[in-house]
Amino acid sequence: MTALFRPDATVHLGVFFQGVNHTTIWSDPASGSQVDFETFRRLITTAERGLFDAFFLGEGLRLREQGGKILDLDIAGRPDAITQLAALAGITTNIGLVATQNTTYNEPVDLARRLSGLDVLSGGRAGWNVVTTDNAWTGENFRRGGYLDHADRYVRAGEFLDVARALWNAGGTPDSVRIQSSQFDIASAAPIPRSPQDHPVIFQAGDSSTGRDFAAQHADVIFSAHGTHFDDALDFANDIRARLVARGRPDDDIKILPGTQIVLADHERDVDEKVRWVKEGQFTGPTTLSIAGQVWGRDLSDRDPDGPLPTEDPIVSGVVGARGSAFNGIDVDARVREWRSLAEAKNLSLRQVVIETSARTGFAGTPSQVADELTRWVRGGASDGFNITPYLVPSGLDDIVDKLVPELQERGSYPAAYEGSTLREHLGLRRPRIGE
Repeated sequence: MTALFRPDATVHLGVFFQGVNHTTIWSDPASGSQVDFETFRRLITTAERGLFDAFFLGEGLRLREQGGKILDLDIAGRPDAITQLAALAGITTNIGLVATQNTTYNEPVDLARRLSGLDVLSGGRAGWNVVTTDNAWTGENFRRGGYLDHADRYVRAGEFLDVARALWNAGGTPDSVRIQSSQFDIASAAPIPRSPQDHPVIFQAGDSSTGRDFAAQHADVIFSAHGTHFDDALDFANDIRARLVARGRPDDDIKILPGTQIVLADHERDVDEKVRWVKEGQFTGPTTLSIAGQVWGRDLSDRDPDGPLPTEDPIVSGVVGARGSAFNGIDVDARVREWRSLAEAKNLSLRQVVIETSARTGFAGTPSQVADELTRWVRGGASDGFNITPYLVPSGLDDIVDKLVPELQERGSYPAAYEGSTLREHLGLRRPRIGE
């Protein structure tokens, strides 16, 4: 583990408005609609007031399922990300606009043109979070089932990006683009103009070895899951830097922005209580039973979440194709033994076990304490900043902007103003080389 010493490095911040999730405290009176434009407007204008680099929208192509049924604990639909960001471009001036878009079920000429349109209309502030999908229930929206084997997702994604970049490189010229590959046979002269930053900024979040290689080859920014423990984050960052060098890129050619949660309390004595309140709000009774149902492979919705753990054995075959892939491949027998042992040792209810065994995510403390820690991460090379998931929307950034940002600025580790007009400039990224 090799730490860096970057005494002048500054913290980059983004906000991740993720959509489907159980981490938003839905029951709180301050929790707003996930569909109304006012929620998006308030969140993004607060982020821009706090000089955030980017506003990042998650998006799914189909409502998530569990046990063959729509999971109604998640959001039941929200506006298309590019459409929403185009509307937000008109009420903002500087903040970047990042759309999650899928390479498995989109087509490259069409998506490249729509992303370019967002980039041009926003004055060079667009970004694209490149994602793939191999689950069959998403594919059902497209009459394709799973469509691609798991190992082929990144093959298509890489060739998809090759097409998009060729189109962006030809932007503003009459040149046609001809590409033949294993996934595409395209001859296009799509009218795609060039934006002030040339190409939308490419974000990527794969954490497997294949995903990391894909990022090292294609990405400008990595949105990682390593946003809680410094040593873990530093190991990840060093691995990415080594992969960049192996690809012939400078070791600082990618900005690493882990996803994280920040819980602030005005006084140190109140931090633990604030964290407990957040956890209990995130793990409601229905959410607890849904998560436990994934582990047991059974429908547990009729159980008491504040009662004992189920006495039945888990059904291994039941833990598939549910709510994405978070529980796929786990040893459910070992997980159930672990939970039962913990419940017996500490006399915990099912909900208390789920809360206790959920990984702590992010940072908690006073604004001064958290500012010290974020600065340590960035100046020690563990990350270049953070993509913050608020546990309340649209008010979840208020304390971060009003209390944490000034503490960072006092330390000289956060800018006092936007230093450019494009997302690429905000992040300190080089201009894309023609032919990339």
